[in-house]
Amino acid sequence: MAPRSAGSDPLVVLDGLVSTLQSVESAIAGLQALREYTLAIASRVADVLAEEDTRDGGKNDGGKNDGGAGPGAFRGLRWDGAELARRAVAAEIATATRANDRTVQRQMGQAVELLDRFPATFQALARGRISLAHARVIQDAGTVLDDPAALARYEAVVVACAEHQAPGRVRRLAVREAEKAQPEPLAARHERAGAQRCVRVTPLPDGMAELAATLPAAVAYGIHDRLTRMARAHAGLARDHATEPGPTTGPACTTDQRSTDQRTTGPACTTDQRSTDQLRADFLSELLLCGAPAGHDTEDGLLAAITARVDVTVPVLTLIDRDTTGDAGNPAPGSAATRLTGQVPAELDGRHPIDPGTARILAGQATAWNRVLTDPITGAVLAADRYRPGEDLKRLLTARDTRCRFPGCGIPARDLDLDHTHDAAQGGTTDAGNLAGLCRRHHMLKHHSRWKIRQTGAGNLEWTSPTGRTYKDSPPLPATHIETAIGLPGPARRDAPDVASNQPPF
Repeated sequence: MAPRSAGSDPLVVLDGLVSTLQSVESAIAGLQALREYTLAIASRVADVLAEEDTRDGGKNDGGKNDGGAGPGAFRGLRWDGAELARRAVAAEIATATRANDRTVQRQMGQAVELLDRFPATFQALARGRISLAHARVIQDAGTVLDDPAALARYEAVVVACAEHQAPGRVRRLAVREAEKAQPEPLAARHERAGAQRCVRVTPLPDGMAELAATLPAAVAYGIHDRLTRMARAHAGLARDHATEPGPTTGPACTTDQRSTDQRTTGPACTTDQRSTDQLRADFLSELLLCGAPAGHDTEDGLLAAITARVDVTVPVLTLIDRDTTGDAGNPAPGSAATRLTGQVPAELDGRHPIDPGTARILAGQATAWNRVLTDPITGAVLAADRYRPGEDLKRLLTARDTRCRFPGCGIPARDLDLDHTHDAAQGGTTDAGNLAGLCRRHHMLKHHSRWKIRQTGAGNLEWTSPTGRTYKDSPPLPATHIETAIGLPGPARRDAPDVASNQPPF
């Protein structure tokens, strides 16, 4: 068989395509930066028009208004300050570009904020180092910061990460860094926000309505997790019942498509075709109306016994610093927890910051939450345990990885396959040094494509693409602020990712 030329080698072609797309994406980012700049200038023009109209009292209308409109009129239209001016400019742009004027006006505001408050982000976008999606993530998380110095520090960290990671991963770091820079403790803000908790009903077409609840994050995540686990358990019982010998017709085996208030207790239906979303909604209805999933539960109350399972990541000093804790549950100023953890004392499911008081309750008293203790200096996971016995290694890996370990993927750990990096059939060991969580998509990619993977130690993975490009993925750092200038002794973490290099922490 004659060797293929370089031009016909599919890997060479793929390598060229990848390089071309990298250049195209960089050029697109530059054009998007130009669009942001232009929209910001358009907003400035609207401000100037509003000021001129106020100053000349409507005289600059070309005689079309007969001078009778008075202040606030401009070319036959009566302004209500700068807002109406921006609306008019947005409408001008929208009609010329076949867009919605409300959308254009919102984009004008975003562009002004990007140029005025996030100059480093705009520069990175203009130079093609990040995409507009990255810039929006940085804006959304950092908009709560008012102090220019804190905002600059936030940008320096997050932009460096955005240059090497997907927007989904940047969002996690951005939320965390913005939380650290908040001048007011999370406990005080959480207490104030908790006073606004509520349940709302919004009518929808076709006889439907939306029930929405604003709750503390720990409660909301716990409710969703319990409903999901109930739905999966019910689906498993239905499958098991379908495989048992017996009659295939009758009341217990009809397709269950009735509304919640029409169903009665009884064995699981073998032909229940409801999706997980539908089952979650039905279980929520029954739990709230009946106090238990009476329409689905088994005789021994199996589903009612299911409780929520949520990881609470807590730096160890947040737990041992009880004696210096203030009334609101926040570490006292000057305490070890304050010096080391800053404003992020704990996180829910590795994503959502929670106040230290709630963290202590969930980590020390509640049995349905996992607690993940982290080293306050290095951020490494020290232990993952819960009061109920379970699979220690699986919990440790779930706590370490928190999401799919393929670069750019953010599928949460609870939905992953724990995959042997070096196949067990070929002598690979079943331990933390040879296991990593992969979503089903990237698990299949690893086994059935030319992508290769190896572990380099401390949970760090190195992926090699079919064209030979290498990408490093490190476990996400838990909720521990690594302070380099606190004057405390301690070894440097040799495997800690360097934000300034090609290995951002996320």
